[in-house]
Amino acid sequence: MISESRVGKTDMTSEGKNVGLTVSLQDAAVQLENRMIWDNANINVEQGEFIAVVGPNGSGKSTLLRVLLGLQHLSKGHVQVLGETPHRGNQAIGYVPQRRSFDSDVPIRGRDLVMFGLEGLLWGFALSRPSQRRRQHLVEETLISVEAVAYANRPVGKLSGGEQQRLVLAQALIGKPRLLLLDEPLANLDLRNQIAIPQLVAKLARANCTTVLLVTHDINPLLPVVNRVIYIAKGNIVIGKPEEVITTETLSRLYDAPVEVVRDSNGRLFVVGLEQEVAHPHED
Repeated sequence: MISESRVGKTDMTSEGKNVGLTVSLQDAAVQLENRMIWDNANINVEQGEFIAVVGPNGSGKSTLLRVLLGLQHLSKGHVQVLGETPHRGNQAIGYVPQRRSFDSDVPIRGRDLVMFGLEGLLWGFALSRPSQRRRQHLVEETLISVEAVAYANRPVGKLSGGEQQRLVLAQALIGKPRLLLLDEPLANLDLRNQIAIPQLVAKLARANCTTVLLVTHDINPLLPVVNRVIYIAKGNIVIGKPEEVITTETLSRLYDAPVEVVRDSNGRLFVVGLEQEVAHPHED
């Protein structure tokens, strides 16, 4: 049986705030028009955890991130992020949206793209500005952390997908967020970068005690680095360690249909058995 309760001890303040949790959802649901996206979500995420968010296409993975960003209201239940009700423009949250394509003729340099994150342009507001020297130091420091210095002066449109993704990650990290939300950062990357990017994120998260929620359609590259998995399917959500969640028993219960989890000779997980394959890896 998968526990959906918190990992460690958490206390409640007199105002009802969860102390010590980065993310807390209690009996939460999102309904859009007449469709229930998910219901009865009970998720507690501790500071510093690396969580993978997986599930089939249209299950509500990105909706979960939108709730945490304050961009989508719950239909019922309660949510807190960093001890507060989610709100737009939270400077303590770094966010990498689903992959944006850069035209090959985009002239902006990689380091300028990272600078935009410092200036708050993604959220439409300006942060209090440090000095020019301090800003340049923060950009350089962040470029070093994501191992992107070598191509930081090149036009973004001329870079590979993996190089662009490191720069977008740097843009989200430059404000030193306490919570990092990544929506399909591995999509369309080659196999080498599908492995390298999660390892890089995990290393940076450990160094800064940053909590990470990463939406993906393939759990396999994340298995060496994640603490737990949130799996969303057919309006239901479970959370637990990968070996607890991605099992024949648990997923059959989630889908209310026969599902089989198998491993290949390399240890990669595949989920099969529905009318449409919902495998890992699968398209999302």
